[in-house]
Amino acid sequence: MRLHKEGYTIMAITAIILILINLGIHYLLPDGYWIPRLVLIGSVIVFFLVVQFFRVPKRVVHKSDRQIVAPCDGKVVVIEEVVETEYFQGPRRQISIFMSPLNVHINWNPISGVIQYFKYHPGLYLVAWHPKSSTANERTTVVIKTIEGIEILFRQIAGAAARRIRWYVKEGDQVEQSTEMGFIKFGSRVDIYLPLDAEIKVNLQDKTVGSVTVLAELKNTPA
Repeated sequence: MRLHKEGYTIMAITAIILILINLGIHYLLPDGYWIPRLVLIGSVIVFFLVVQFFRVPKRVVHKSDRQIVAPCDGKVVVIEEVVETEYFQGPRRQISIFMSPLNVHINWNPISGVIQYFKYHPGLYLVAWHPKSSTANERTTVVIKTIEGIEILFRQIAGAAARRIRWYVKEGDQVEQSTEMGFIKFGSRVDIYLPLDAEIKVNLQDKTVGSVTVLAELKNTPA
């Protein structure tokens, strides 16, 4: 199993802390007590959970200029028409995906194109499912313009536990669908804003596989 570079420091610190805790327990308590064994088992479980969070899955992907793929693993929690006020200043179809701490937290580009707009917003750390998290929480806003001139906006949104957003793109970059664009640590949410005429391919509560699940299909003209 390959591990993501964003986890190297956290995994090393976690391992050191757990080792020190276990050495301290063994030093303070005589042999034969059940507490050292319980602490050791608990430490192994904690380290395993941290390691699995940073796993890099192998995915079989296909690329399409018409299809929008999920930018993350998770569960679809919102499908609705909204007014997007930061970039489009008008109505769009929003799909939101909640990422639990057990999901892979890599973020992928949902479609190929040019990064037309990028902005990082500092903010709060409301729970990811809070209605105001899309506009009040720490977040990034990314707009990709396809070869046909259609613009897709998506946001990485920090949650109550996710306080580290990473991104690997900037304005003017040419990006490919299903390639890595960033990472969010420990539970979060991603919002995608699509043209109103996009054909939605998922339902509420559907589980998504990042870089694989098709969220929507675009029409032939820019919106």
